[in-house]
Amino acid sequence: MKVKNHGLFILTLAIMSGLTACGAAPADTPEQSAQSGQTEPDGETQSQPADVNESAEAALPIMGDVIQYDPNQPVNDGNDIDIEFWYWTGAANLFQSLADQYQAVHPNVHITLVENPYDDYWTKLPLALQGTDGPAIFNVHNSQHDNLIGYLAPYDIPAEDLEAEFVGASGHEIDGKIYYTDYGLMTATMYYNVDMWEAAGLTEADIPKTWDEFREVAKKLTIRDENGHLVQAGFSYNGGIQGDVLGMQYQYGQNLFTEDNKVTLNNDAMKSVIQRLQDMYHIDGVCDYNFGNNSGDNFGQGTVAMYLGWGFMTNVLEQNFPETHFACFEIPTPTADVPYAYHRYNGESTFGVNKNAPADQQTVAQDIIRFFLANDEIQKEFCLANAVFPAKTSLQNDNDLLAIPSISVLADHIDRYIWPGTIPSTVEDNVKIMLEDVFYNGKDITAALSDAEQTINEDLANLDFTSQEPMYKYASEALQ
Repeated sequence: MKVKNHGLFILTLAIMSGLTACGAAPADTPEQSAQSGQTEPDGETQSQPADVNESAEAALPIMGDVIQYDPNQPVNDGNDIDIEFWYWTGAANLFQSLADQYQAVHPNVHITLVENPYDDYWTKLPLALQGTDGPAIFNVHNSQHDNLIGYLAPYDIPAEDLEAEFVGASGHEIDGKIYYTDYGLMTATMYYNVDMWEAAGLTEADIPKTWDEFREVAKKLTIRDENGHLVQAGFSYNGGIQGDVLGMQYQYGQNLFTEDNKVTLNNDAMKSVIQRLQDMYHIDGVCDYNFGNNSGDNFGQGTVAMYLGWGFMTNVLEQNFPETHFACFEIPTPTADVPYAYHRYNGESTFGVNKNAPADQQTVAQDIIRFFLANDEIQKEFCLANAVFPAKTSLQNDNDLLAIPSISVLADHIDRYIWPGTIPSTVEDNVKIMLEDVFYNGKDITAALSDAEQTINEDLANLDFTSQEPMYKYASEALQ
């Protein structure tokens, strides 16, 4: 199916009328968002509360199930308070929507939204958090965990409540407390060109479950001219597949890290993964290393029939290649049996509370966190906008979310995806070098894996890294 643009769901009118259901409304454009606030220098927008029907006397409905939010309870004793909320560029409409909905319930809270370019954000934010003038609440990415954790206040929501409603929350627990968790989960999904699929005489019945089946389908989707030159690649991983490889070994029951938090690459599972990728090119001939240098773009441009990409590719394809008719299927596995894990995932994180902010600001920030977590419609807005599978269990059968191909294919097995923790950059960097040595320079697979493993573990010895693999639901099934 063709991915369509999905509107954001605005809760404010429903709250004001005392209803529990919400109607769909298109997302504000950045220009429309700006009209609802006053733009300040340095990217700051003073968000103004939405109009409230002051004559309404009926109590507003309590949101949520385990994590609940009562909008009838005053915040800061009803006294005016100003706080800053920082986020990185690309999500202005989402954060404006969240601020507007919260201020519609609590008009005494004035939220100043501060937008920063992504790279600048990670320079400015840690500096701002060192004093008492930093933002009370801010966007978090788990790749920056080590830089942020020292400035975070734990959520005032019990860890068991978060674990009851959000998949993977237990992986973020530190000494019985949670400082942020995931609202959405993203992982590797196989994208395929529907028009090419149909032209090859393939149907939904041909969607492969195993890697052997996948290789046969890839060969059927490969087209060469009369001189044997590749015209259409059945499958391509040119441009880098290290992020995907760091997940395929789980299908064999092989964790990425040992019990003492060292990486393990030189093992039978990883050798099988890399040998299979190499054989697809050298034996099956479904692509070659010179056929384009960015498999994602090549897929969007119509020269590649299948591409293994993460969920963010849904939005990339929709925005940059709107004519490409694509769908998705779950990543194949070595056998038809349910594996230890299909792949690893990474999460889109909830927000952080600044422990150095004044106490009254921290209290409001904690209240916004609870409002966000208890509110299914806001959770849905964020998941739709980022094309991520909802971590909140109450949304995992939502029809609008399941209409997105890269989300719907995960619905049956989401608990069989593993979060290894925030993988240090040395792991992916050196796996990339290792794969280039094997694919482009002809280096022996075992030797390449051994060298990469040694280099990574030398780096890990100087880092404070703890794998979250033992927190995985099926951790007891891993190879010992």
